[in-house]
Amino acid sequence: MTDPVSRRIEELRKQIDDHNVRYYIYDSPTVSDAEYDVLMRELESLEAAHGEIIPPESPTQRVGAAPQSELAAVRHRMPMLSLANAMDEEELRAFDERVHRALESDAVIEYVAEPKLDGVAVELVYEDGRFVQGSTRGDGVTGEDITLNLRTIRAIPMALRPLAGIPRLLEVRGEVFMHRDEFEALNRRRAEAGEPLFANPRNSAAGSLRQLDPSVTASRPLRIYCYAPGEIEGLTLADQREFLEILPKWGLPVNLEYHLCRGIAQVTEVYHELEARRESLPYDIDGLVVKLNDFSLQSELGERSRSPRWAIAGKFKARQVTTIIEDIEASVGRTGAVTPIAHLRPVNVSGVTVSRATLHNQDEIDRKDVRIGDTVLVQRAGEVIPEVVKVITEKRPRGVKPYRLPTTCPVCGHEIYRPPDEAVARCVNLVCPAQVQGRFQHFVSKGAMDIDGLGEKLVAQLVAAGKVKSVADIYNLAYDDLVNLERMGHKSTENLLAAIEASKETSFARLVYALGIRNVGEHLARVLERAFNGSVEHFLSTSGDDLEAINEVGPIVADGIVRFIRDESNVAVIRAILEAGVHVTPPEATGVAVKVLAGQTFVFTGTLEHITRQEAEALVERLGGRASSSVSKKTSYVVAGTGAGSKLEKAKVLGVAVLGEEGFLELVGRSRL
Repeated sequence: MTDPVSRRIEELRKQIDDHNVRYYIYDSPTVSDAEYDVLMRELESLEAAHGEIIPPESPTQRVGAAPQSELAAVRHRMPMLSLANAMDEEELRAFDERVHRALESDAVIEYVAEPKLDGVAVELVYEDGRFVQGSTRGDGVTGEDITLNLRTIRAIPMALRPLAGIPRLLEVRGEVFMHRDEFEALNRRRAEAGEPLFANPRNSAAGSLRQLDPSVTASRPLRIYCYAPGEIEGLTLADQREFLEILPKWGLPVNLEYHLCRGIAQVTEVYHELEARRESLPYDIDGLVVKLNDFSLQSELGERSRSPRWAIAGKFKARQVTTIIEDIEASVGRTGAVTPIAHLRPVNVSGVTVSRATLHNQDEIDRKDVRIGDTVLVQRAGEVIPEVVKVITEKRPRGVKPYRLPTTCPVCGHEIYRPPDEAVARCVNLVCPAQVQGRFQHFVSKGAMDIDGLGEKLVAQLVAAGKVKSVADIYNLAYDDLVNLERMGHKSTENLLAAIEASKETSFARLVYALGIRNVGEHLARVLERAFNGSVEHFLSTSGDDLEAINEVGPIVADGIVRFIRDESNVAVIRAILEAGVHVTPPEATGVAVKVLAGQTFVFTGTLEHITRQEAEALVERLGGRASSSVSKKTSYVVAGTGAGSKLEKAKVLGVAVLGEEGFLELVGRSRL
């Protein structure tokens, strides 16, 4: 651009981006909000008059997309794990001891301690420096695409600033939140407009991010702090502090309250100091996140199924109040868990009116001796979930009796079963009305029967209309059952019926996982597939001893499976599924091939050309191996595709064997697709 108008447009774009960085990253604005708005209006006017194609990273393009019909699913390249909790200093020190034992080291360990914001976790994806996608955490593996909504947050740069080397691919995890004063101002505006008020900043942020209309999100005072890397290609970083230091150079905001701590003693000092001044911060926090600083040590420690071994959340004490339990009811959740819920005399806890609290399970009721009519101390555990802390027995009325959970499901009347060594009692009836919708959503999900187009809202409509009472009823749906439902027309109905028909050709592992058997996830379903050679009949006739003889199946899992398949109502549903035309194809691998990769761990990085990463990981597991998301000394092979980044470099440093895609396919004995 050489003409004066073009030069002014570029100048305005740079000025506005610079003001965003000063405001959101360094908290040192040099212009007022009014002056900022003048610059933005001038840029909007010039871009409109100039008639050129406006680049997506222009500050004016943060809002303007049409409302969406739904939020699409996004699979994270690396799982967004949750953190285990430490409830006090003693548990923080216990975490440090576990880390030392696992590393077999007595040396002082460096940790990075960061405030745990009470917000909403998201992932930002940049390719060659440009923001291309944003998503929610979801279940840790799959989230929702909220790219258009995240674009409305001024603190998120549409293009990274080139003050440091920009990687080809950068995934950044962050927390979206609101300042308390901005949240209160938002609620005042809603009150003046006669709109319902939000309960707290976190709920407001969560609701704002899931709006189908980005202009609604843009009207909310959302902020973000970035705190963790996902996949990075084209750049290697050594530790968490280096990562936090480079983010502002790219224009990504971080919470400057982080501390580099040498040893757990410094961590606990920060923990107590931050808890003491939490109310003076402009935003809500509910704890301190503690991470090993060194990325190589993080990889060495690895993860559990849901949380990393190298990090923990030190939770702060919750505020507590007293109230009275007016009733207790047994509530059946979507997974069949029967949870005792206390109905409370309404009371304000941490700025939220609470009228219900969980009593967790019968053991907790017995331990605390909770009874209807008791005066109790209530807190919001982790600042979110209300729970009863203790009974004030001095105020107990005469004649109140101990509470016992019912022995049959309060919804369907089916027997309630409590597995050995577990605290939670469950209704295992597949057709229990309280569980139907949740079981349907699981049954049709991607890793299960994978019925595209049968989303949560449509499932809810089918259940409410009585069109389906068990998951087997999906295969009896007809055109007339669907076409008149909300957002369904001729084409969408035909597409859904085609997807239902296509799902009838499935695998043993998908079907068993889809049934929602307690403790049987995707991986264990594949283990069972190998053990029973894909035979549903063999599986239905198995015994607990047979199951326990299978590697990776313990007594608790075996007991849960046996109880499930011995329940006549569950077997009737499985039979109905098969009679409706669902055909289970035999597993690809034979008994000999199953053992090819036994005991070996694979990590995939980069883009594979002839097979997707998910297909490759599933193939490894079918052949007896294990697919992991992180490289360590215990990794057998790193399979590197096009654009492989930090994982490949780490493999070279650790001396881990590296295969190309062709080498991997040759190893597993599979020809190119």
